[in-house]
Amino acid sequence: MIERDYQAVICAQCDARRRMETEAAARQSDMADYYAAWTHQIKTPIAAMRLRLQGEDTPLSRRLSGDLFRVEQYVEMAMAYQRLGGPSDYVIREYALDPIVRQAVRKFAGEFIDRKIRLLYEPCGASVLTDEKWLSFVIEQVLSNALKYTPQGSVIVRLEAPKTLVVRDSGIGVAPEDLPRIFEKGFTGRNGRADKRASGIGLYLCRRVCENLGHTICARSRPGEGTEIRIGLEREAREVE
Repeated sequence: MIERDYQAVICAQCDARRRMETEAAARQSDMADYYAAWTHQIKTPIAAMRLRLQGEDTPLSRRLSGDLFRVEQYVEMAMAYQRLGGPSDYVIREYALDPIVRQAVRKFAGEFIDRKIRLLYEPCGASVLTDEKWLSFVIEQVLSNALKYTPQGSVIVRLEAPKTLVVRDSGIGVAPEDLPRIFEKGFTGRNGRADKRASGIGLYLCRRVCENLGHTICARSRPGEGTEIRIGLEREAREVE
């Protein structure tokens, strides 16, 4: 009798746990569907605003275009964050690196010009095994951070051996105690606390994407001397699709 009672209690607990897991999965699915719908719907008003600004060339319109570009970046970040937990859409092929870098740099051309920050880009002349879309996302996030924390000076983009893409800025740098944690989810550090817009998500997403692509990413920095992000692009050839 005691064993039957224990079995009945255990079965009831297992049933309750299964119900809770099913309900939690349904809530998670509903939330994912909502954010997917939101990130796609928000693109319509963004595109409309960009069309309205295209015909104007005033200091105000340029500032609004820059703000709109940052909104687009935040939407792309939200979409990337959502896709990381879902089915993989990585397509690993051999790509020329220069067009990927140029495309990412071109998006920030207006901000470089408006803020009078020099961009020193050395053509890479190399090909890499990667996913073009996701590598572009990583480079854009790194460039965005470089611009955010470089009030004046320059940003250098170059390829160093062995197949390491380096983005080096002359900005405010990262505190030594913060440097080991800048790729952690939600970590903003001293600079992020000073800049209320920091989310601590951008570099975390870069690390996750690089791991999925078989790349590496690391940082070197000193306060007041700038920051250097190094993206290791080596990958075994057998993984080409």
